[in-house]
Amino acid sequence: MLVYGGFLFPLTNKKINIMDIYNEIEIATQRIRPYVLKTPLLKSKELSKLIEGEVFLKLESEQHTGSFKARGSMNKLLSLTPEERKIGTLTASTGNHGLGYARASEITQIEGCIYLPTNVSPSKLKALKNYNVTLEQYGTDCVDTEVYAKEMAQKLGKIWMSPYNDPQVIGGQGTVGVEIIEQVPDLDTILVTIGGGGLISGIGTYIKKNNPTIEIIGCEPENSCEMTLSLKAGKITDMDVELDTLSSASAGGIEPDSITFNICQKVVDDTILVSETSIADAIKFMVHTHYKIVEGAAGVAIASLIENKDRFKGKKVVIVICGGNMDADKLKKII
Repeated sequence: MLVYGGFLFPLTNKKINIMDIYNEIEIATQRIRPYVLKTPLLKSKELSKLIEGEVFLKLESEQHTGSFKARGSMNKLLSLTPEERKIGTLTASTGNHGLGYARASEITQIEGCIYLPTNVSPSKLKALKNYNVTLEQYGTDCVDTEVYAKEMAQKLGKIWMSPYNDPQVIGGQGTVGVEIIEQVPDLDTILVTIGGGGLISGIGTYIKKNNPTIEIIGCEPENSCEMTLSLKAGKITDMDVELDTLSSASAGGIEPDSITFNICQKVVDDTILVSETSIADAIKFMVHTHYKIVEGAAGVAIASLIENKDRFKGKKVVIVICGGNMDADKLKKII
């Protein structure tokens, strides 16, 4: 396990107006309210005993499409002008972003298209076919698929839908923070798994504006920890070798121009890295203790608390359970 202290990270020269993001979160709270669930906050007696404090689980795994991604996509599409709606949008995804985007496209009746690699799992393809969006396949690598999809968006004149590198997407994800403050206002720490940084950027922006004393901790798997490396280096940095991880929803690099990196520099106090064994143990813990299926990315945040119980002793902690879309075969092997 590796831990890097927050606020010691060197800052880049790029300016990000945090208030613009905060204002977008407040707008998104009203805009998407009819279309998303206010997810439950479950107190975990087992984890509370472990740290001799209080631990709450923010169950975004119970959100529409099984993850927080339903929020950002909905906010982005609802923010489009009538002219932009006529143009239509395009994205690339094999996971939670694709499902959230597909649902939002269907609800808003905005033409949507998702590019997928040709080797996408049959179960994911089947899930996406439930929605009224166009599915195209290209390449066998997710990165190649995304690059090609961006090129096609430009060629076809479609609006590109980023899974995280977009103010309206971040604004939608930030509504998780709004709910947390409403549900448990006097907390000490929030643990959030980091992928591209959209979720923690939104939550961190809202929380720090309302109560800067609340600690925002980013959680990543050791096998895919680009944001931690980037924060430490003061610039967006890739891993030398990208390794497989159970946290597939958070895996991968950060776009070179991503606004989430600069926001994370301002709102993330610390990061924690956990092993694949710890992630698997956290998933098993949720099944056996709370009878809930969570995906690997959610296991990362749970493992971060379990592996650092002394650090959180006596505190009131919220763990964001970012999603529950766990592959059945992987789950069987873990259990």
